[in-house]
Amino acid sequence: MLNKENYRLPAITLGVIASFALIVPNAVAQDEEAAEALDPSLVIGGGDVFDLPGSGYVIDAEELRSQNYYNINQILDRIPGVYYREEDGYGNFPNISIRGGEGTRSDNVTVMEDGILTAPAAYSAPSAYYSPNAARMGGIEILKGSSQIAHGPHTTGGVVNFLSTGFPTDHSFYLRSTYGSNSAFDVHSYWSDTSEGDFGKVGILAEIYYRQTDGFRTIDAGKGYAGSDETGFDLMEPMVKLFWEPNSDVYQRFEFKWGTTEFEADETYAGLTEADIAANPRRRYAGTFLDHMSTEHTRTYLKYLVEPTDNLTIQVAGYYNEFERDWYKINKAGGQSVSKVVADPITYAAAYDDLRLLGVGSLGIKHNSRGYNSKGVQFNFDYDTELGGVAHNITGGARMHSDSIRRFQQQDTIDLSGDAPVVVEGALGSGGNRSQVADALSLWIEDDIDLGKLTLSPGVRYEKVEGDWIDFASDDTNTKTNGATGEIDEVVPGVGMTYELSETTNAFGGVYKGISTPSPRGFLKSGTGIEESTGYELGIRTQKDGSSTEIAAFLSDFDSLTGSNAGLGDLATEFGLDGTNAGEAEVKGVEFLQAYTANADSSVAIPLFVSATYTDAELTAPLSEGGEADILAADEPGATIPYIPEWKLSVGAGLSAENWGLNAIGSYRSDMYASAKNLEVSNGREGKVDGGFILDLSAHYKLNDTTRIIGGVHNVLDEVLTVSRLPDGPRANAPREFYIGFELQW
Repeated sequence: MLNKENYRLPAITLGVIASFALIVPNAVAQDEEAAEALDPSLVIGGGDVFDLPGSGYVIDAEELRSQNYYNINQILDRIPGVYYREEDGYGNFPNISIRGGEGTRSDNVTVMEDGILTAPAAYSAPSAYYSPNAARMGGIEILKGSSQIAHGPHTTGGVVNFLSTGFPTDHSFYLRSTYGSNSAFDVHSYWSDTSEGDFGKVGILAEIYYRQTDGFRTIDAGKGYAGSDETGFDLMEPMVKLFWEPNSDVYQRFEFKWGTTEFEADETYAGLTEADIAANPRRRYAGTFLDHMSTEHTRTYLKYLVEPTDNLTIQVAGYYNEFERDWYKINKAGGQSVSKVVADPITYAAAYDDLRLLGVGSLGIKHNSRGYNSKGVQFNFDYDTELGGVAHNITGGARMHSDSIRRFQQQDTIDLSGDAPVVVEGALGSGGNRSQVADALSLWIEDDIDLGKLTLSPGVRYEKVEGDWIDFASDDTNTKTNGATGEIDEVVPGVGMTYELSETTNAFGGVYKGISTPSPRGFLKSGTGIEESTGYELGIRTQKDGSSTEIAAFLSDFDSLTGSNAGLGDLATEFGLDGTNAGEAEVKGVEFLQAYTANADSSVAIPLFVSATYTDAELTAPLSEGGEADILAADEPGATIPYIPEWKLSVGAGLSAENWGLNAIGSYRSDMYASAKNLEVSNGREGKVDGGFILDLSAHYKLNDTTRIIGGVHNVLDEVLTVSRLPDGPRANAPREFYIGFELQW
């Protein structure tokens, strides 16, 4: 359980911040712009990837808005080495993989917002049923390879850092709104202002984001139910930021953020049978008519940044996040798991009738109700010095973090024996009653050693996790029935390098150990070990005359690839999984990215880009643990890792004039296997997932200095693809969607 020390973190934060504020007034004043460039909210300092000892990508606000993308998966299409599994068609439940790590619920990727862990419980329940909304962001950073030292705990793949709207330099107002297919409506607006006086400089930013859609699927009619085309969601996200830069002898900055997300979605785990998705891919079974997810996420931080000397920058941050969710969804049909029924509707014919509200049996439906808590204090420093005539840039930090998950679920039944479905409520706690808590200490240090044209960047990270789990009786008495306490720790070394081949060309590379820590229940009950890997990369990048090119080869050599039970439906519960080690695996590939602006000096410029990734991902040893619910279960070595495409391509072209612009982006992925069994014949969660080509178009016209009209089409060719077989059977992508709107800014 949580101990008293966990509740002292906010007080510790304020004390540390106050101590620094008292220490620094007599130091040398520093340049404000330099402090902003070193803000640890940015995992890629100043947004410049050219000198990185590894591969990275920065997406700015204009790139995010150019195609009106709200789905993080559409945004990731253009980034080499980053893969995803679609689920709901809107990107509300991302499954992100970087360089071949297991991508279910993005649990092997370190997901942050403004440099702070944002997964509901990154240590005690790493599978993220919450991910920041890309549409409200001011930027997104993706760092591969060299991210292993500075960012954790899931260092195997890399880091995705969402950058919330930042403070403009002066008074500003922004409003963007669009309306489109399926009654999709969104609005994003913020206002900011600053003031200066004897007290220093203060600023405020207030933001609101709202989106709603009716969805693109239709629920069948059934016994006692008329059917519905309401399968969409509503999303509301307000945020407030404040900053204060005291009028002192040194540059200091205090920054506070508060934001919340309220999300309501008529979403289900249930997919379709092979015959049904072929006949009508946008269908939903009548038995899912009550399926609904309700969540609320609250995030806040207080940061203090100071430059006590001209070669030292320090930041201290305290943060607190809460996440509450209840996904009320069917998990049984006729006493069978939904995934079994859709995979074999003939054997389970009666259950298949129940799933469609045509039978006289029953459906199981569960309140998947869970509460998450995440809080901590983190410290970062950036120090420039010279030792023995050699320049060093030493960066490091520490983080004390605590998070928890409390599962208190209710299993209900839908009785179908009468003329209409009747919900019979179960007992509180009958659908699962347990908790997990993790207290973690992270330490890291890295040194960029300037040896002329060669820069070496050795570093090391340390993770220690103290965890406990408790099972309670399946009722509301909270009687402890089982549990354990223990700890794991790991040292993560690595070294990167850059070599200046010319003023416009750098070579880069590195060797890094990667880890992904399992949940306390995983390592204490299920025996799931820490995922360990060794990552290698070597590449070259150039920037010259409006053109940039990057080519990188990578190898991720896994000693113990870890699988997840998240998002796998009721079978995961049936087999008692809390993660499994799938054994040895090897993922290797080549990434290519080219961007160029033709006619840059003319009245109509032509921006172009091409992105390509080739990946060979396979399990190199037989599965030693796991079960039917684990998609990594394989019969023999050499199986292709599921949901990793061999080829991933994206191309873009546009026309950009002073008052108007046109853009086209096409993205292609090759077919993928849905499980490590690599079955050629698809059935339920097994078999293949469609590859295909998706084309998006967008345009804008500037009416005046403050206003422009925007519009576009997603999935212009209306391609229909089976994009996932998880959680419970195949499901299709979003159809062609139109939108039109406006943007105001001053």
